[in-house]
Amino acid sequence: MMLWEAAALVGIGIIAGFINVLSAGGSMLALPLLMFLGLPTQVANGTNRVAIVLQSVSAISNFRRAGASHIGLSLRLSVPAVVGSLVGAWLALQVSDALFEAILIAVMAASALVMLLPQPKLDTRPLTKDRLTPLIYLAMFVIGIYGGFIQVGVGVLFIIVLYRMLKIDLAQVNVFKVLIILVYSLPALAMFMWFDQVRWSYGLLLAVGSMTGAWLAVKVNMSPRGAMWIKYLTLAMIAAILLRLLFG
Repeated sequence: MMLWEAAALVGIGIIAGFINVLSAGGSMLALPLLMFLGLPTQVANGTNRVAIVLQSVSAISNFRRAGASHIGLSLRLSVPAVVGSLVGAWLALQVSDALFEAILIAVMAASALVMLLPQPKLDTRPLTKDRLTPLIYLAMFVIGIYGGFIQVGVGVLFIIVLYRMLKIDLAQVNVFKVLIILVYSLPALAMFMWFDQVRWSYGLLLAVGSMTGAWLAVKVNMSPRGAMWIKYLTLAMIAAILLRLLFG
């Protein structure tokens, strides 16, 4: 690995970790970078999980120090997500590189379009266990399958389920999202490791950046205007990556 490649992994990791904690879309930058650096698609998909797990640990520890605690409810929501993630990771290991890349391009384009849509203003309220209906558990299972398969843009799905369906405020959505992603990412990472689809040197460098970005995201009290600039910067980078995937 060359020095510029290591620097790129840490730099993109910082941006991806920051974006993943505050909203969604970090893996749309990290996964293509791993592919551009020469990792086969399945190996890039598995290696990205190292950063996802470690940035989630970093974010959770900082959220807890800031007073956020939703472990009980998050674990309830994580159970179907874990089952789904094992299914999704197994499916990801079965598809060809060409098909996975085509799916990645489609997912990135769709996620970018969803990110452009304005969030509706909803009357939110705290989550209680009596509001966790079978439909919500089914939605978590589907999110687990998606996250285990590709992870890219999974935060968009969490916003749909937690914010739009359960009407939890967006700040708390981020806390639940990070906790659930950590729990379901562990077995998915283990499956990729079992099939030798993880390159630790790349994953750990990406994770150093991601953990730093996650730490910064928890510390930052970003204004709506600042969050909008982050969104547009992310979309611009996603557009550049899509062009590279399509015509590179």
